[in-house]
This record gives sequence, structure tokens and C-alpha cells, in this order.
Amino acid sequence: MRWIPGGTFRMGSDRHYPEEAPARRVALDGFWIDEAPLTNAQFAKFVMDTGHRTVAEIPPDPRDYPGALPHMLHPGSLVFMPPREPVNLRFPSQWWTFMAGADWRHPYGPGSASEGLHDHPVVHVAFADAEAYAMWAGKALPTEAEWEFAARGGLEETEFAWGNVLDPGGTLMANIWEGQFPHRNTSSFERTSPVGSFPANGYGLSDMIGNVWEWTTDWYASGSRDASQQSCCIPRNPRGGREEDSLDPGQPRIRIPRKVVKGGSHLCAPNYCRRYRPAARHAQPVDTSMSHVGFRCIIREGNRT
Repeated sequence: MRWIPGGTFRMGSDRHYPEEAPARRVALDGFWIDEAPLTNAQFAKFVMDTGHRTVAEIPPDPRDYPGALPHMLHPGSLVFMPPREPVNLRFPSQWWTFMAGADWRHPYGPGSASEGLHDHPVVHVAFADAEAYAMWAGKALPTEAEWEFAARGGLEETEFAWGNVLDPGGTLMANIWEGQFPHRNTSSFERTSPVGSFPANGYGLSDMIGNVWEWTTDWYASGSRDASQQSCCIPRNPRGGREEDSLDPGQPRIRIPRKVVKGGSHLCAPNYCRRYRPAARHAQPVDTSMSHVGFRCIIREGNRT
């Protein structure tokens, strides 16, 4: 783990996606954070010790999904399946497939295996799985503010975790999509990459940007305004919004709350999802695991033994 000294920084952005606004000053106490996303090898040790079954390995409860088709209520997870030709980017269902039998052991579905990916980030982990690991390890998941502060690596108000240029000197600084998303990827890595394959940020942290999205503990809201941020004082150690405000208004019958995930993934591309920045954020339902979502843990100041 790496020590992140406390401080004040400008969180969010007014220049990109609307959910990142408003940019505002936030103060944080110091904390320790994992150098890299949790790997398959690390998660395997946790499962061996505890017998933990991930959300993707357990049949969904029909009561949570009114109107769902019976064939969808099987253990599984969402897997990225690239189409063979250009498609309308308004319809993610053209490259996301719910695949029965996909889980952290079988990241690309039945027949695949994570054995050769021991140093890759673990994926197909829902929020409860990440939280269970953190508790077992004597750690915690970061808040959105803690995660973003760490991702910036000591830089103030830059677009990226390494500066203001996406590929300084022609060097790619993170595992993101190269080429035309979602059908043509010219990257050296077809999907995830071994952690540490790209330069660490100023705090010595790898893969804070790209590779996999990472869970935080904050409930998602379309904007990050709350009472403390409207006061005269800089909020200290903010903890996000309310659970009830995180529900997806586009799915009123499904009452699954959503957490903030950060950092973008290997599927973020200049022509589609420009969320390979510290300020970027996305809503992830707590019950949903995917082939590009993982996590890392922290230990807050005074809690390290």
C-alpha cells in the first residue's frame, strides 16, 4: 500500500460530462491505498480462506427483478463481446451480453479461465464482493473523494492523472481502447492487462486510470451537490449522497441502488467514453458485475495496525 497525505484539492470537473460537476474544493485526511487493483491471485486467496461465493455465482432473486425473463435469472455476469462491424453507439446491448456461467473464475464465460490471468485485475465482482474482501483484509473501500485524490497523484486540476495530454510524446499512459470502439481495438491488450503494465502516477499507484473501473462506497447521484458543499466551508472527508437518490429513474420498477465507480476501463475510447480521467464517474448498480469492473482497498489514518 502507499501512503496518501491529507490535503485539499479541486474535485470534479465543469468541462466534461455533466455528472462530474460542479468542480469544488474538498479536504481529506491521509490514508493508505493499494498500489494496484486487486488481482485474481489475491481474490483467489480470499475465496480459499472464506468460501465466498460472488454475486455472479448465485441465482438472482426474482423478487428483485419484476418482469424479468426466466432465462435471465441464472448465475452469470455481463461480458463485453465486440461486434464485427461499426454499430450505433447509442445501444450498448450491441456489445454487452449477459452470459450464464461468467464469473471471476471464468471471465469470458464458460470454457474460459482466470488461471493464466493471476496478475490481472479481478473482474465480475459486484459491490458486495468487493466489500466482503475489504472486510476480510481489514481494509475498506475508498470514497469517491479519496479515490479521485489518490488518482491525481499530487497533480492539481490536470485533465489526466499524468498531465494535460492523453498520450505525451506518443506514449500511452493507461490501458484504454485504441481504435474505433467497439469493433476495432488496436491496443496491445485485447482486454485487461497485468497490473503495473503502464507507468504509475505521482503517488506510485498503478492503473488508477483505465484497465478496470473501480468501486467506491459513495452512492451515485447525477450531480455531486449536497448540503455541506453549499456551505461556506470546504467539506472534509465527504461521503457522497443518499441511497434513495441513487436509484435509476429510467427503471422505476427495479429498485437497485447504484454506487460510483471511478477510473474508466480498457473499454474507454476517444470516440465513445472519455472517462479515462480522475474526475470521471459512472453509476454502477450494486448487484451488477461486469468484465471491466474491479476494485482496490484503503486503510484510513489511525486504522493501520
